Amino acid sequence: MNKNGIFAAAMAVGMAASPAAACPDWQGTPHFGQIDLWAGFEPDPHVRNITAGGFNDLQRCFTGGYAGYVTTRPDFDLYWNGNSSQLTIAVEASADAVLLVNDPNGEWFYSDDYRGTNPAITFFDPEEGLYDIWIGTYDGSRRNPGRLIFTEYNY
Repeated sequence: MNKNGIFAAAMAVGMAASPAAACPDWQGTPHFGQIDLWAGFEPDPHVRNITAGGFNDLQRCFTGGYAGYVTTRPDFDLYWNGNSSQLTIAVEASADAVLLVNDPNGEWFYSDDYRGTNPAITFFDPEEGLYDIWIGTYDGSRRNPGRLIFTEYNY
């Protein structure tokens, strides 16, 4: 099953062959934890404090010219349950943040500069399952405070 859509600012990406580069590993233990959210969750939006940044260059890991730096392990895992018309994952950070998500079908989605320098990805009719989330930075800076936001409303 495929995603039915995402905001224009977010794009599906494919992995590139690059054995020497450290790339995002969806099987890693997330840095900032995990959460189970069900369709209709409250309060909406659900917000978690995070730190944006990383040292793995996305251009070495993905085709299509996607820029930014993330950690190897996910920053956060979302276990999504139920049926909803949309689910948005967004970041508000003190730095120019990028957002990378691996969805339950193993597809990769990327966003940069959706709202100012903050990224967001909207999944329409989101699949149930695990969403691995990376919050990186465009310039490779690290330790940038921010907020990871989940909402079923327009962001």
